[in-house]
Amino acid sequence: MIFKEVRDGRPYPEHQLTLKEWAAVPPRSVRLDQLVTTKRVLELDRLLAEDSTFFGDLFPHVVSWRGKLYLEDGLHRALRAALQQRTSINVRVYTLPDDGPTAEAAARSAAAGPASRPGPA
Repeated sequence: MIFKEVRDGRPYPEHQLTLKEWAAVPPRSVRLDQLVTTKRVLELDRLLAEDSTFFGDLFPHVVSWRGKLYLEDGLHRALRAALQQRTSINVRVYTLPDDGPTAEAAARSAAAGPASRPGPA
């Protein structure tokens, strides 16, 4: 197993970090088998590109939330590391405070409509 889990989408709330703010987060080593991916689709041309990080951050972005490490950006770099038989990679880890509903719960609530939301008492 390469990753801890493969998901389609982010279960955590938006963090609103800019690229400049991500760059201020110091990189650290994380084992690949601790990461939960947030993308199920892999673009082979991006995986094989030699200049895949030319215009972006050198380190993948990981969001730590509710005890899990979510690979938000850098799936191709992480998979490339796994193909090179490496068990860990250097990533930037942002810890998101655990306050409020998950993105999935908010989406379910919005889809259910106003009848499911509590009104003023």
